[in-house]
Amino acid sequence: MTQQMSVKEPTAEQIADQQIYKQMGVSDSEFELICGFLGRKPNYTEIGVFSVMWSEHCAYKNSKPLLRKFPVTGPRVLMGPGEGAGIVDIGDNQAVVFKIESHNHPSAVEPFQGAATGVGGIIRDIFSMGARPIASLNSLRFGKLESDRVKYLFEHVVSGIAGYGNCIGIPTVGGEVVFDESYEGNPLVNAMCVGLIDHDKIQRGVAKGIGNPVFYVGPPTGRDGIHGATFASEELTEESQERKTAVQVGDPFMEKLVMESCLELIDSGIVVGIQDMGAAGLTCSSSEMASKAGNGLELYLDQVPQREEGMTAYEMMLSESQERMLFVVEPKDEAQAMEIFERWGVICAKVGKVTDDGRLKLLHRGEVVGDMPVNALVDECPIYDKPSSEPAYYAKNATVDTTAYNEVTDLGGALKKVLGSPSVASKAWVYEQYDYMVRTNTAVRPGSDAAVVTIDGTRKALAMTTDCSGRFVYLDPEVGGRIAVSEAARNIVCSGAEPLAITDNLNFGSPEKPEIFWQMEKAVDGMAEACRELDTPVIGGNVSLYNENAKGSIYPTPVVGMVGLVHDVDHITTQHFKGEGDVLILTGLTRAELGGTEFQQVIHGVTEGRPPQLDLAVEKKLLGGVLEAIQSGLVRSAHDLSDGGLAVALAESCIGGGLGAQVSLHTEEIGEAGLRADFALFSESQSRILLSATPENAEALLSGLGAHGVPAAKIGRVSGLQLHITVDGKEVLSEEIHTLKHVWEDAIPCLMK
Repeated sequence: MTQQMSVKEPTAEQIADQQIYKQMGVSDSEFELICGFLGRKPNYTEIGVFSVMWSEHCAYKNSKPLLRKFPVTGPRVLMGPGEGAGIVDIGDNQAVVFKIESHNHPSAVEPFQGAATGVGGIIRDIFSMGARPIASLNSLRFGKLESDRVKYLFEHVVSGIAGYGNCIGIPTVGGEVVFDESYEGNPLVNAMCVGLIDHDKIQRGVAKGIGNPVFYVGPPTGRDGIHGATFASEELTEESQERKTAVQVGDPFMEKLVMESCLELIDSGIVVGIQDMGAAGLTCSSSEMASKAGNGLELYLDQVPQREEGMTAYEMMLSESQERMLFVVEPKDEAQAMEIFERWGVICAKVGKVTDDGRLKLLHRGEVVGDMPVNALVDECPIYDKPSSEPAYYAKNATVDTTAYNEVTDLGGALKKVLGSPSVASKAWVYEQYDYMVRTNTAVRPGSDAAVVTIDGTRKALAMTTDCSGRFVYLDPEVGGRIAVSEAARNIVCSGAEPLAITDNLNFGSPEKPEIFWQMEKAVDGMAEACRELDTPVIGGNVSLYNENAKGSIYPTPVVGMVGLVHDVDHITTQHFKGEGDVLILTGLTRAELGGTEFQQVIHGVTEGRPPQLDLAVEKKLLGGVLEAIQSGLVRSAHDLSDGGLAVALAESCIGGGLGAQVSLHTEEIGEAGLRADFALFSESQSRILLSATPENAEALLSGLGAHGVPAAKIGRVSGLQLHITVDGKEVLSEEIHTLKHVWEDAIPCLMK
């Protein structure tokens, strides 16, 4: 037990006179509002509680006007934003529950624990809804994989994710890893979890029933993670490295016990309301549960299990110690609830009761140490419409002609450079540290367009992915936002699934900068438009702002997590070529679009111009046509064209299948007549998918795509052990598959040595 004793807390007068509240991220005007709600100056505990509840991380005070633009309803949506996670109906009284959240700043300071507790927190969000978690994913961004610091962050973040997920027994089945100097010093660590639930088991975080007892579940509260929500709502500085106390410490073995005992409690049918103690710990869970029920709450802090001596009310309320939950039952069910947790060996303590006065009252050592209106904490945080202005770089990029680059003629060499780029290269070094087969339901392992997990007792499965190109969003936030949603949908369809809905993680710089707020506005506009057009509502997510480093803001990175429904396991499709002689078909139109592409960055050393354009009506036709073809049994493999364009898609499909391909591109058939060969191979034009089919099915596949208005052309066959490409009759590339495989597989391991 730590013997640390707390220093003497400042008085309410000192908090006001010395402006101590500013150290907690509370502005002068916000402090005046708080004083008005209380009718007096807040004490140290109260200003601490208000500061975390009114932080961006909890209140979304800078982003809420933008989040209102998202479509959040649909015929399948059972629960949208506002609870621990969103829920979508998948038929047969079953539903899928999923959400994504960030742990960026903690991971920058303490990468192992920052990443591990990010995984633990998102898992709790899922089982607090009553769902059984079945899969985890992640979306990671780091600086260039060259410096010792970036390698350290990368290694320990991956280790933290693996350590937590493997121990708790939930497979980590997919995700993405991107390396770019934009993320130097401010990595992005976004964790997603997916669960299954029956409709009648769905829970809400509500403190209903006046007089009902409130229970604390999980390990004792310590001093770790205090002001974690505030820490997530400010910029990283050199002093941030000293803020390791703001980073939580995780225990996956305890989380496993808490999860199983809570799921048994929910199965018993006696739960009135349940919520995890995530950001802002006991403060957020108690005040939000009371607010959603329109009630108040009394907390008896002496009864809160504590692992350190002399903890103050302030420390207990703001601690973000992990693996803790809060739940409400009726008095008659107390004994049954206690027995469940005792049998699992999990601490369960009665720490409060539901009241009818609409206030959060905190009692400690015989005194009332906090008395605050619940609605003021949860609903009355001021919402800011930040100024927005178009950045100068955006106008400058409009004048860049990316077709004017000198033509690259060594296309085999270019392909090897792009394949060896850490962002494109095999991520086996990462996912081989994860247990992605635990529970034995993983049908498509990491390494294809989307992961697929089967559903026991049915012929259904769930496909899941995370996607975003920060470069595209940087160059044109609105188009980049549309692309993020569309690429996720493309990956889901390529796996044989119908896209259902998204969860998003909006990673941006400081909203105090008008140019950054403009990026946010435009990206959300693009994402919202794509979600409406593709019928994929937003059912929840997370906002992570103030992601900055010494050179400025990170690339705007609104990560999209999407889940789709495979209606029959026979429809499950992967990107790898399946058989000699199969016909290759390329859908969509290829144009000279290099802005923000991997080829532009790796070969030309710049990120400039405009990203590829995207027509959502065209995208919708593509998704419908390809999904119908897959469900009709006409498709043997499907691979979305994204990073590296057609050349990389062909190489990855060959490598995965251990087969070569003979490709003959006629530019007038695939897009623009006379298109330069380097553009034809490495452009990242949107709404394109590489398909393979047996010779017997190829014409039917082309006919079906044509009926949906999808441009498509035969471009070759699966054949031999080489990738051989001609463009308009001229050979431009011929490489052994085993050579490409070594380049692709060895890139990250070699850099990490």
